Amino acid sequence: MSTHPAVDHSSARPANYQTEIYQAGLHGQKPRFTFDVKAWPGLAKDVLARNAWGYVHGDAGTRETEDNNLAAFRKWAVVPNRLVKFDRADLATRVLGLELASPLIVAPVGVLQIFHEDKEAAVARAAANVGVPYTLSTAAASSIEEAAEASGNGLRFYQLYWPNNEHDDITASLLRRAKAAGYKALVVTLDTYILGWRPDDEDDAYNPFLKPDSIGVALGFSDPVFRSHFKATTGKEVEEDKGAAAAAWSKMIFPGISHSWEDLEFLKQHWDGPIVLKGIQTVADAQRAANAGMAGIVVSNHGGRQVDGCVGSLEMLPEVVDAVGDKLDVLFDSGIRCGMDIVKALALGAKAVLVGRPYVYGLAFGGQDGVEHVLQSLLGELDLSLQLSGIPSIDKQHLNRACLRQTR
Repeated sequence: MSTHPAVDHSSARPANYQTEIYQAGLHGQKPRFTFDVKAWPGLAKDVLARNAWGYVHGDAGTRETEDNNLAAFRKWAVVPNRLVKFDRADLATRVLGLELASPLIVAPVGVLQIFHEDKEAAVARAAANVGVPYTLSTAAASSIEEAAEASGNGLRFYQLYWPNNEHDDITASLLRRAKAAGYKALVVTLDTYILGWRPDDEDDAYNPFLKPDSIGVALGFSDPVFRSHFKATTGKEVEEDKGAAAAAWSKMIFPGISHSWEDLEFLKQHWDGPIVLKGIQTVADAQRAANAGMAGIVVSNHGGRQVDGCVGSLEMLPEVVDAVGDKLDVLFDSGIRCGMDIVKALALGAKAVLVGRPYVYGLAFGGQDGVEHVLQSLLGELDLSLQLSGIPSIDKQHLNRACLRQTR
């Protein structure tokens, strides 16, 4: 359980987190966790089992895509303005028809139980306390309903790993449950219909979705349609053969073949809120998403975890925004590591950003408090960086490409 009380995000300033730390320092109190974002991975590695560390830190192939993700941010630098008078930057934005206090969204990450025993509940509570949307992964170790209960009054989205058309009844069941549990947007991951070539996992012979427990497969084990399907095909309840049930669920959500653009109609029929396609990397696909009536897209390459040798996600963001930014909301994912990374992605046209690995590191080294620390640190740096750069808000009239200089 967090030691940080929930705050009123309509008035609280993220940079106040720094002030609180300095005030505590006057009484001899130093922060529990470091603010050095480059130290977070090492702290997580120190406490995680080898296979858990390999899962969160690992990438596809030689890590070239992840390297490209990070390098893309170094190609841009902020050009500060001076004598711009304002007392705090306005971080508020409107995304998917929803009013957000900031442009930060907690990305969907599966199997959180391998990083901390409090798993999804810790992350959902942290997101609600900090005031950012939480996204539940289909590959979670908690049910849709359990994560929603932990999220409380917090804004939450549901991420779908999409079963093939043979199992449309299971897809419909997942969407019904998510809607009933108060998830406001559907995020559909397009790039993970089969797991990528991941040497770290292969070296440890580790696939968390195949083990005879509920880690990564809790949504299936708690789904009435899947349970009926498993009983009909095996004659057993899920609890009687968790290994077989895990394998069956894993095959459903990672079916080995992609859906088609035409299949989006099924999702539109079974979800009456905004639908966001995650994994878009080309202008052509972004235009198809807009033509299909999607509310948003996430320019993302899954953090480099799926295909090696790909272009950095940030490289593609400006041209995607130019092509469809007036038709749907363009979000960004893959490579956010600090507050200034958020500034750069927003300046290049993103309406909001998703952060994944950093909060997982926080979960590993500090549970819910660690996640809150990471989120508050990212927002605090974003807040101060904008003010010190003379950028009054994240609105495009203030934060845009004119604020950046390409340096490489």
